Amino acid sequence: MKIHFRHVARAAVAGGALLFAMGAQAANGLDLNLGADAVQFEATGKITHGIALGGGVIHSDYREDATIYHAQLLGVQHSGAQDIGVGARWTQYDTDYGDGGGLGLGGYGYVYLPQAPAVSVGGYAFYTPSAVTSGDLDDGYEIGVRARYAFTPNVDGYVGLRQAAADFDNRHGSRTLDRGAQVGVRLSF
Repeated sequence: MKIHFRHVARAAVAGGALLFAMGAQAANGLDLNLGADAVQFEATGKITHGIALGGGVIHSDYREDATIYHAQLLGVQHSGAQDIGVGARWTQYDTDYGDGGGLGLGGYGYVYLPQAPAVSVGGYAFYTPSAVTSGDLDDGYEIGVRARYAFTPNVDGYVGLRQAAADFDNRHGSRTLDRGAQVGVRLSF
């Protein structure tokens, strides 16, 4: 399947709206990745030391049309050895299989390789249980692994694998909404 310009534009508009809501001066990170069937855009901003607010959108044509929005509030820590964030995420699904959203928990973690300090490896996972969902959504998750390389102190490139799935309270049941490899770039301010 092809990623169409309208999908990239939709992700950019959602990201722009997020940046506007956060205030441009509060944004401290932008992330864009592309896969064979998906595009994702994310923006983050620090509220105070150790607390970050962020959000993003994935548009995927993996099997059917699916757009997944999220907003998250995380406790974060970054050092020369690790990059960690843990907290809550609201995820909203707009798919051909069903629509709905819910509050979940999760986080990310990356470690920098001592023998190659520009390289970090790790991943992320967020899970939304059925106890806190609305609409057709019963539960959902997004997981991924990445290998990152710091080209400069403010620019990381990465390759990774991602899977996003949801279980809907309708005839469609459990569906994988996105799965596959991606390549991306992350800017830090």
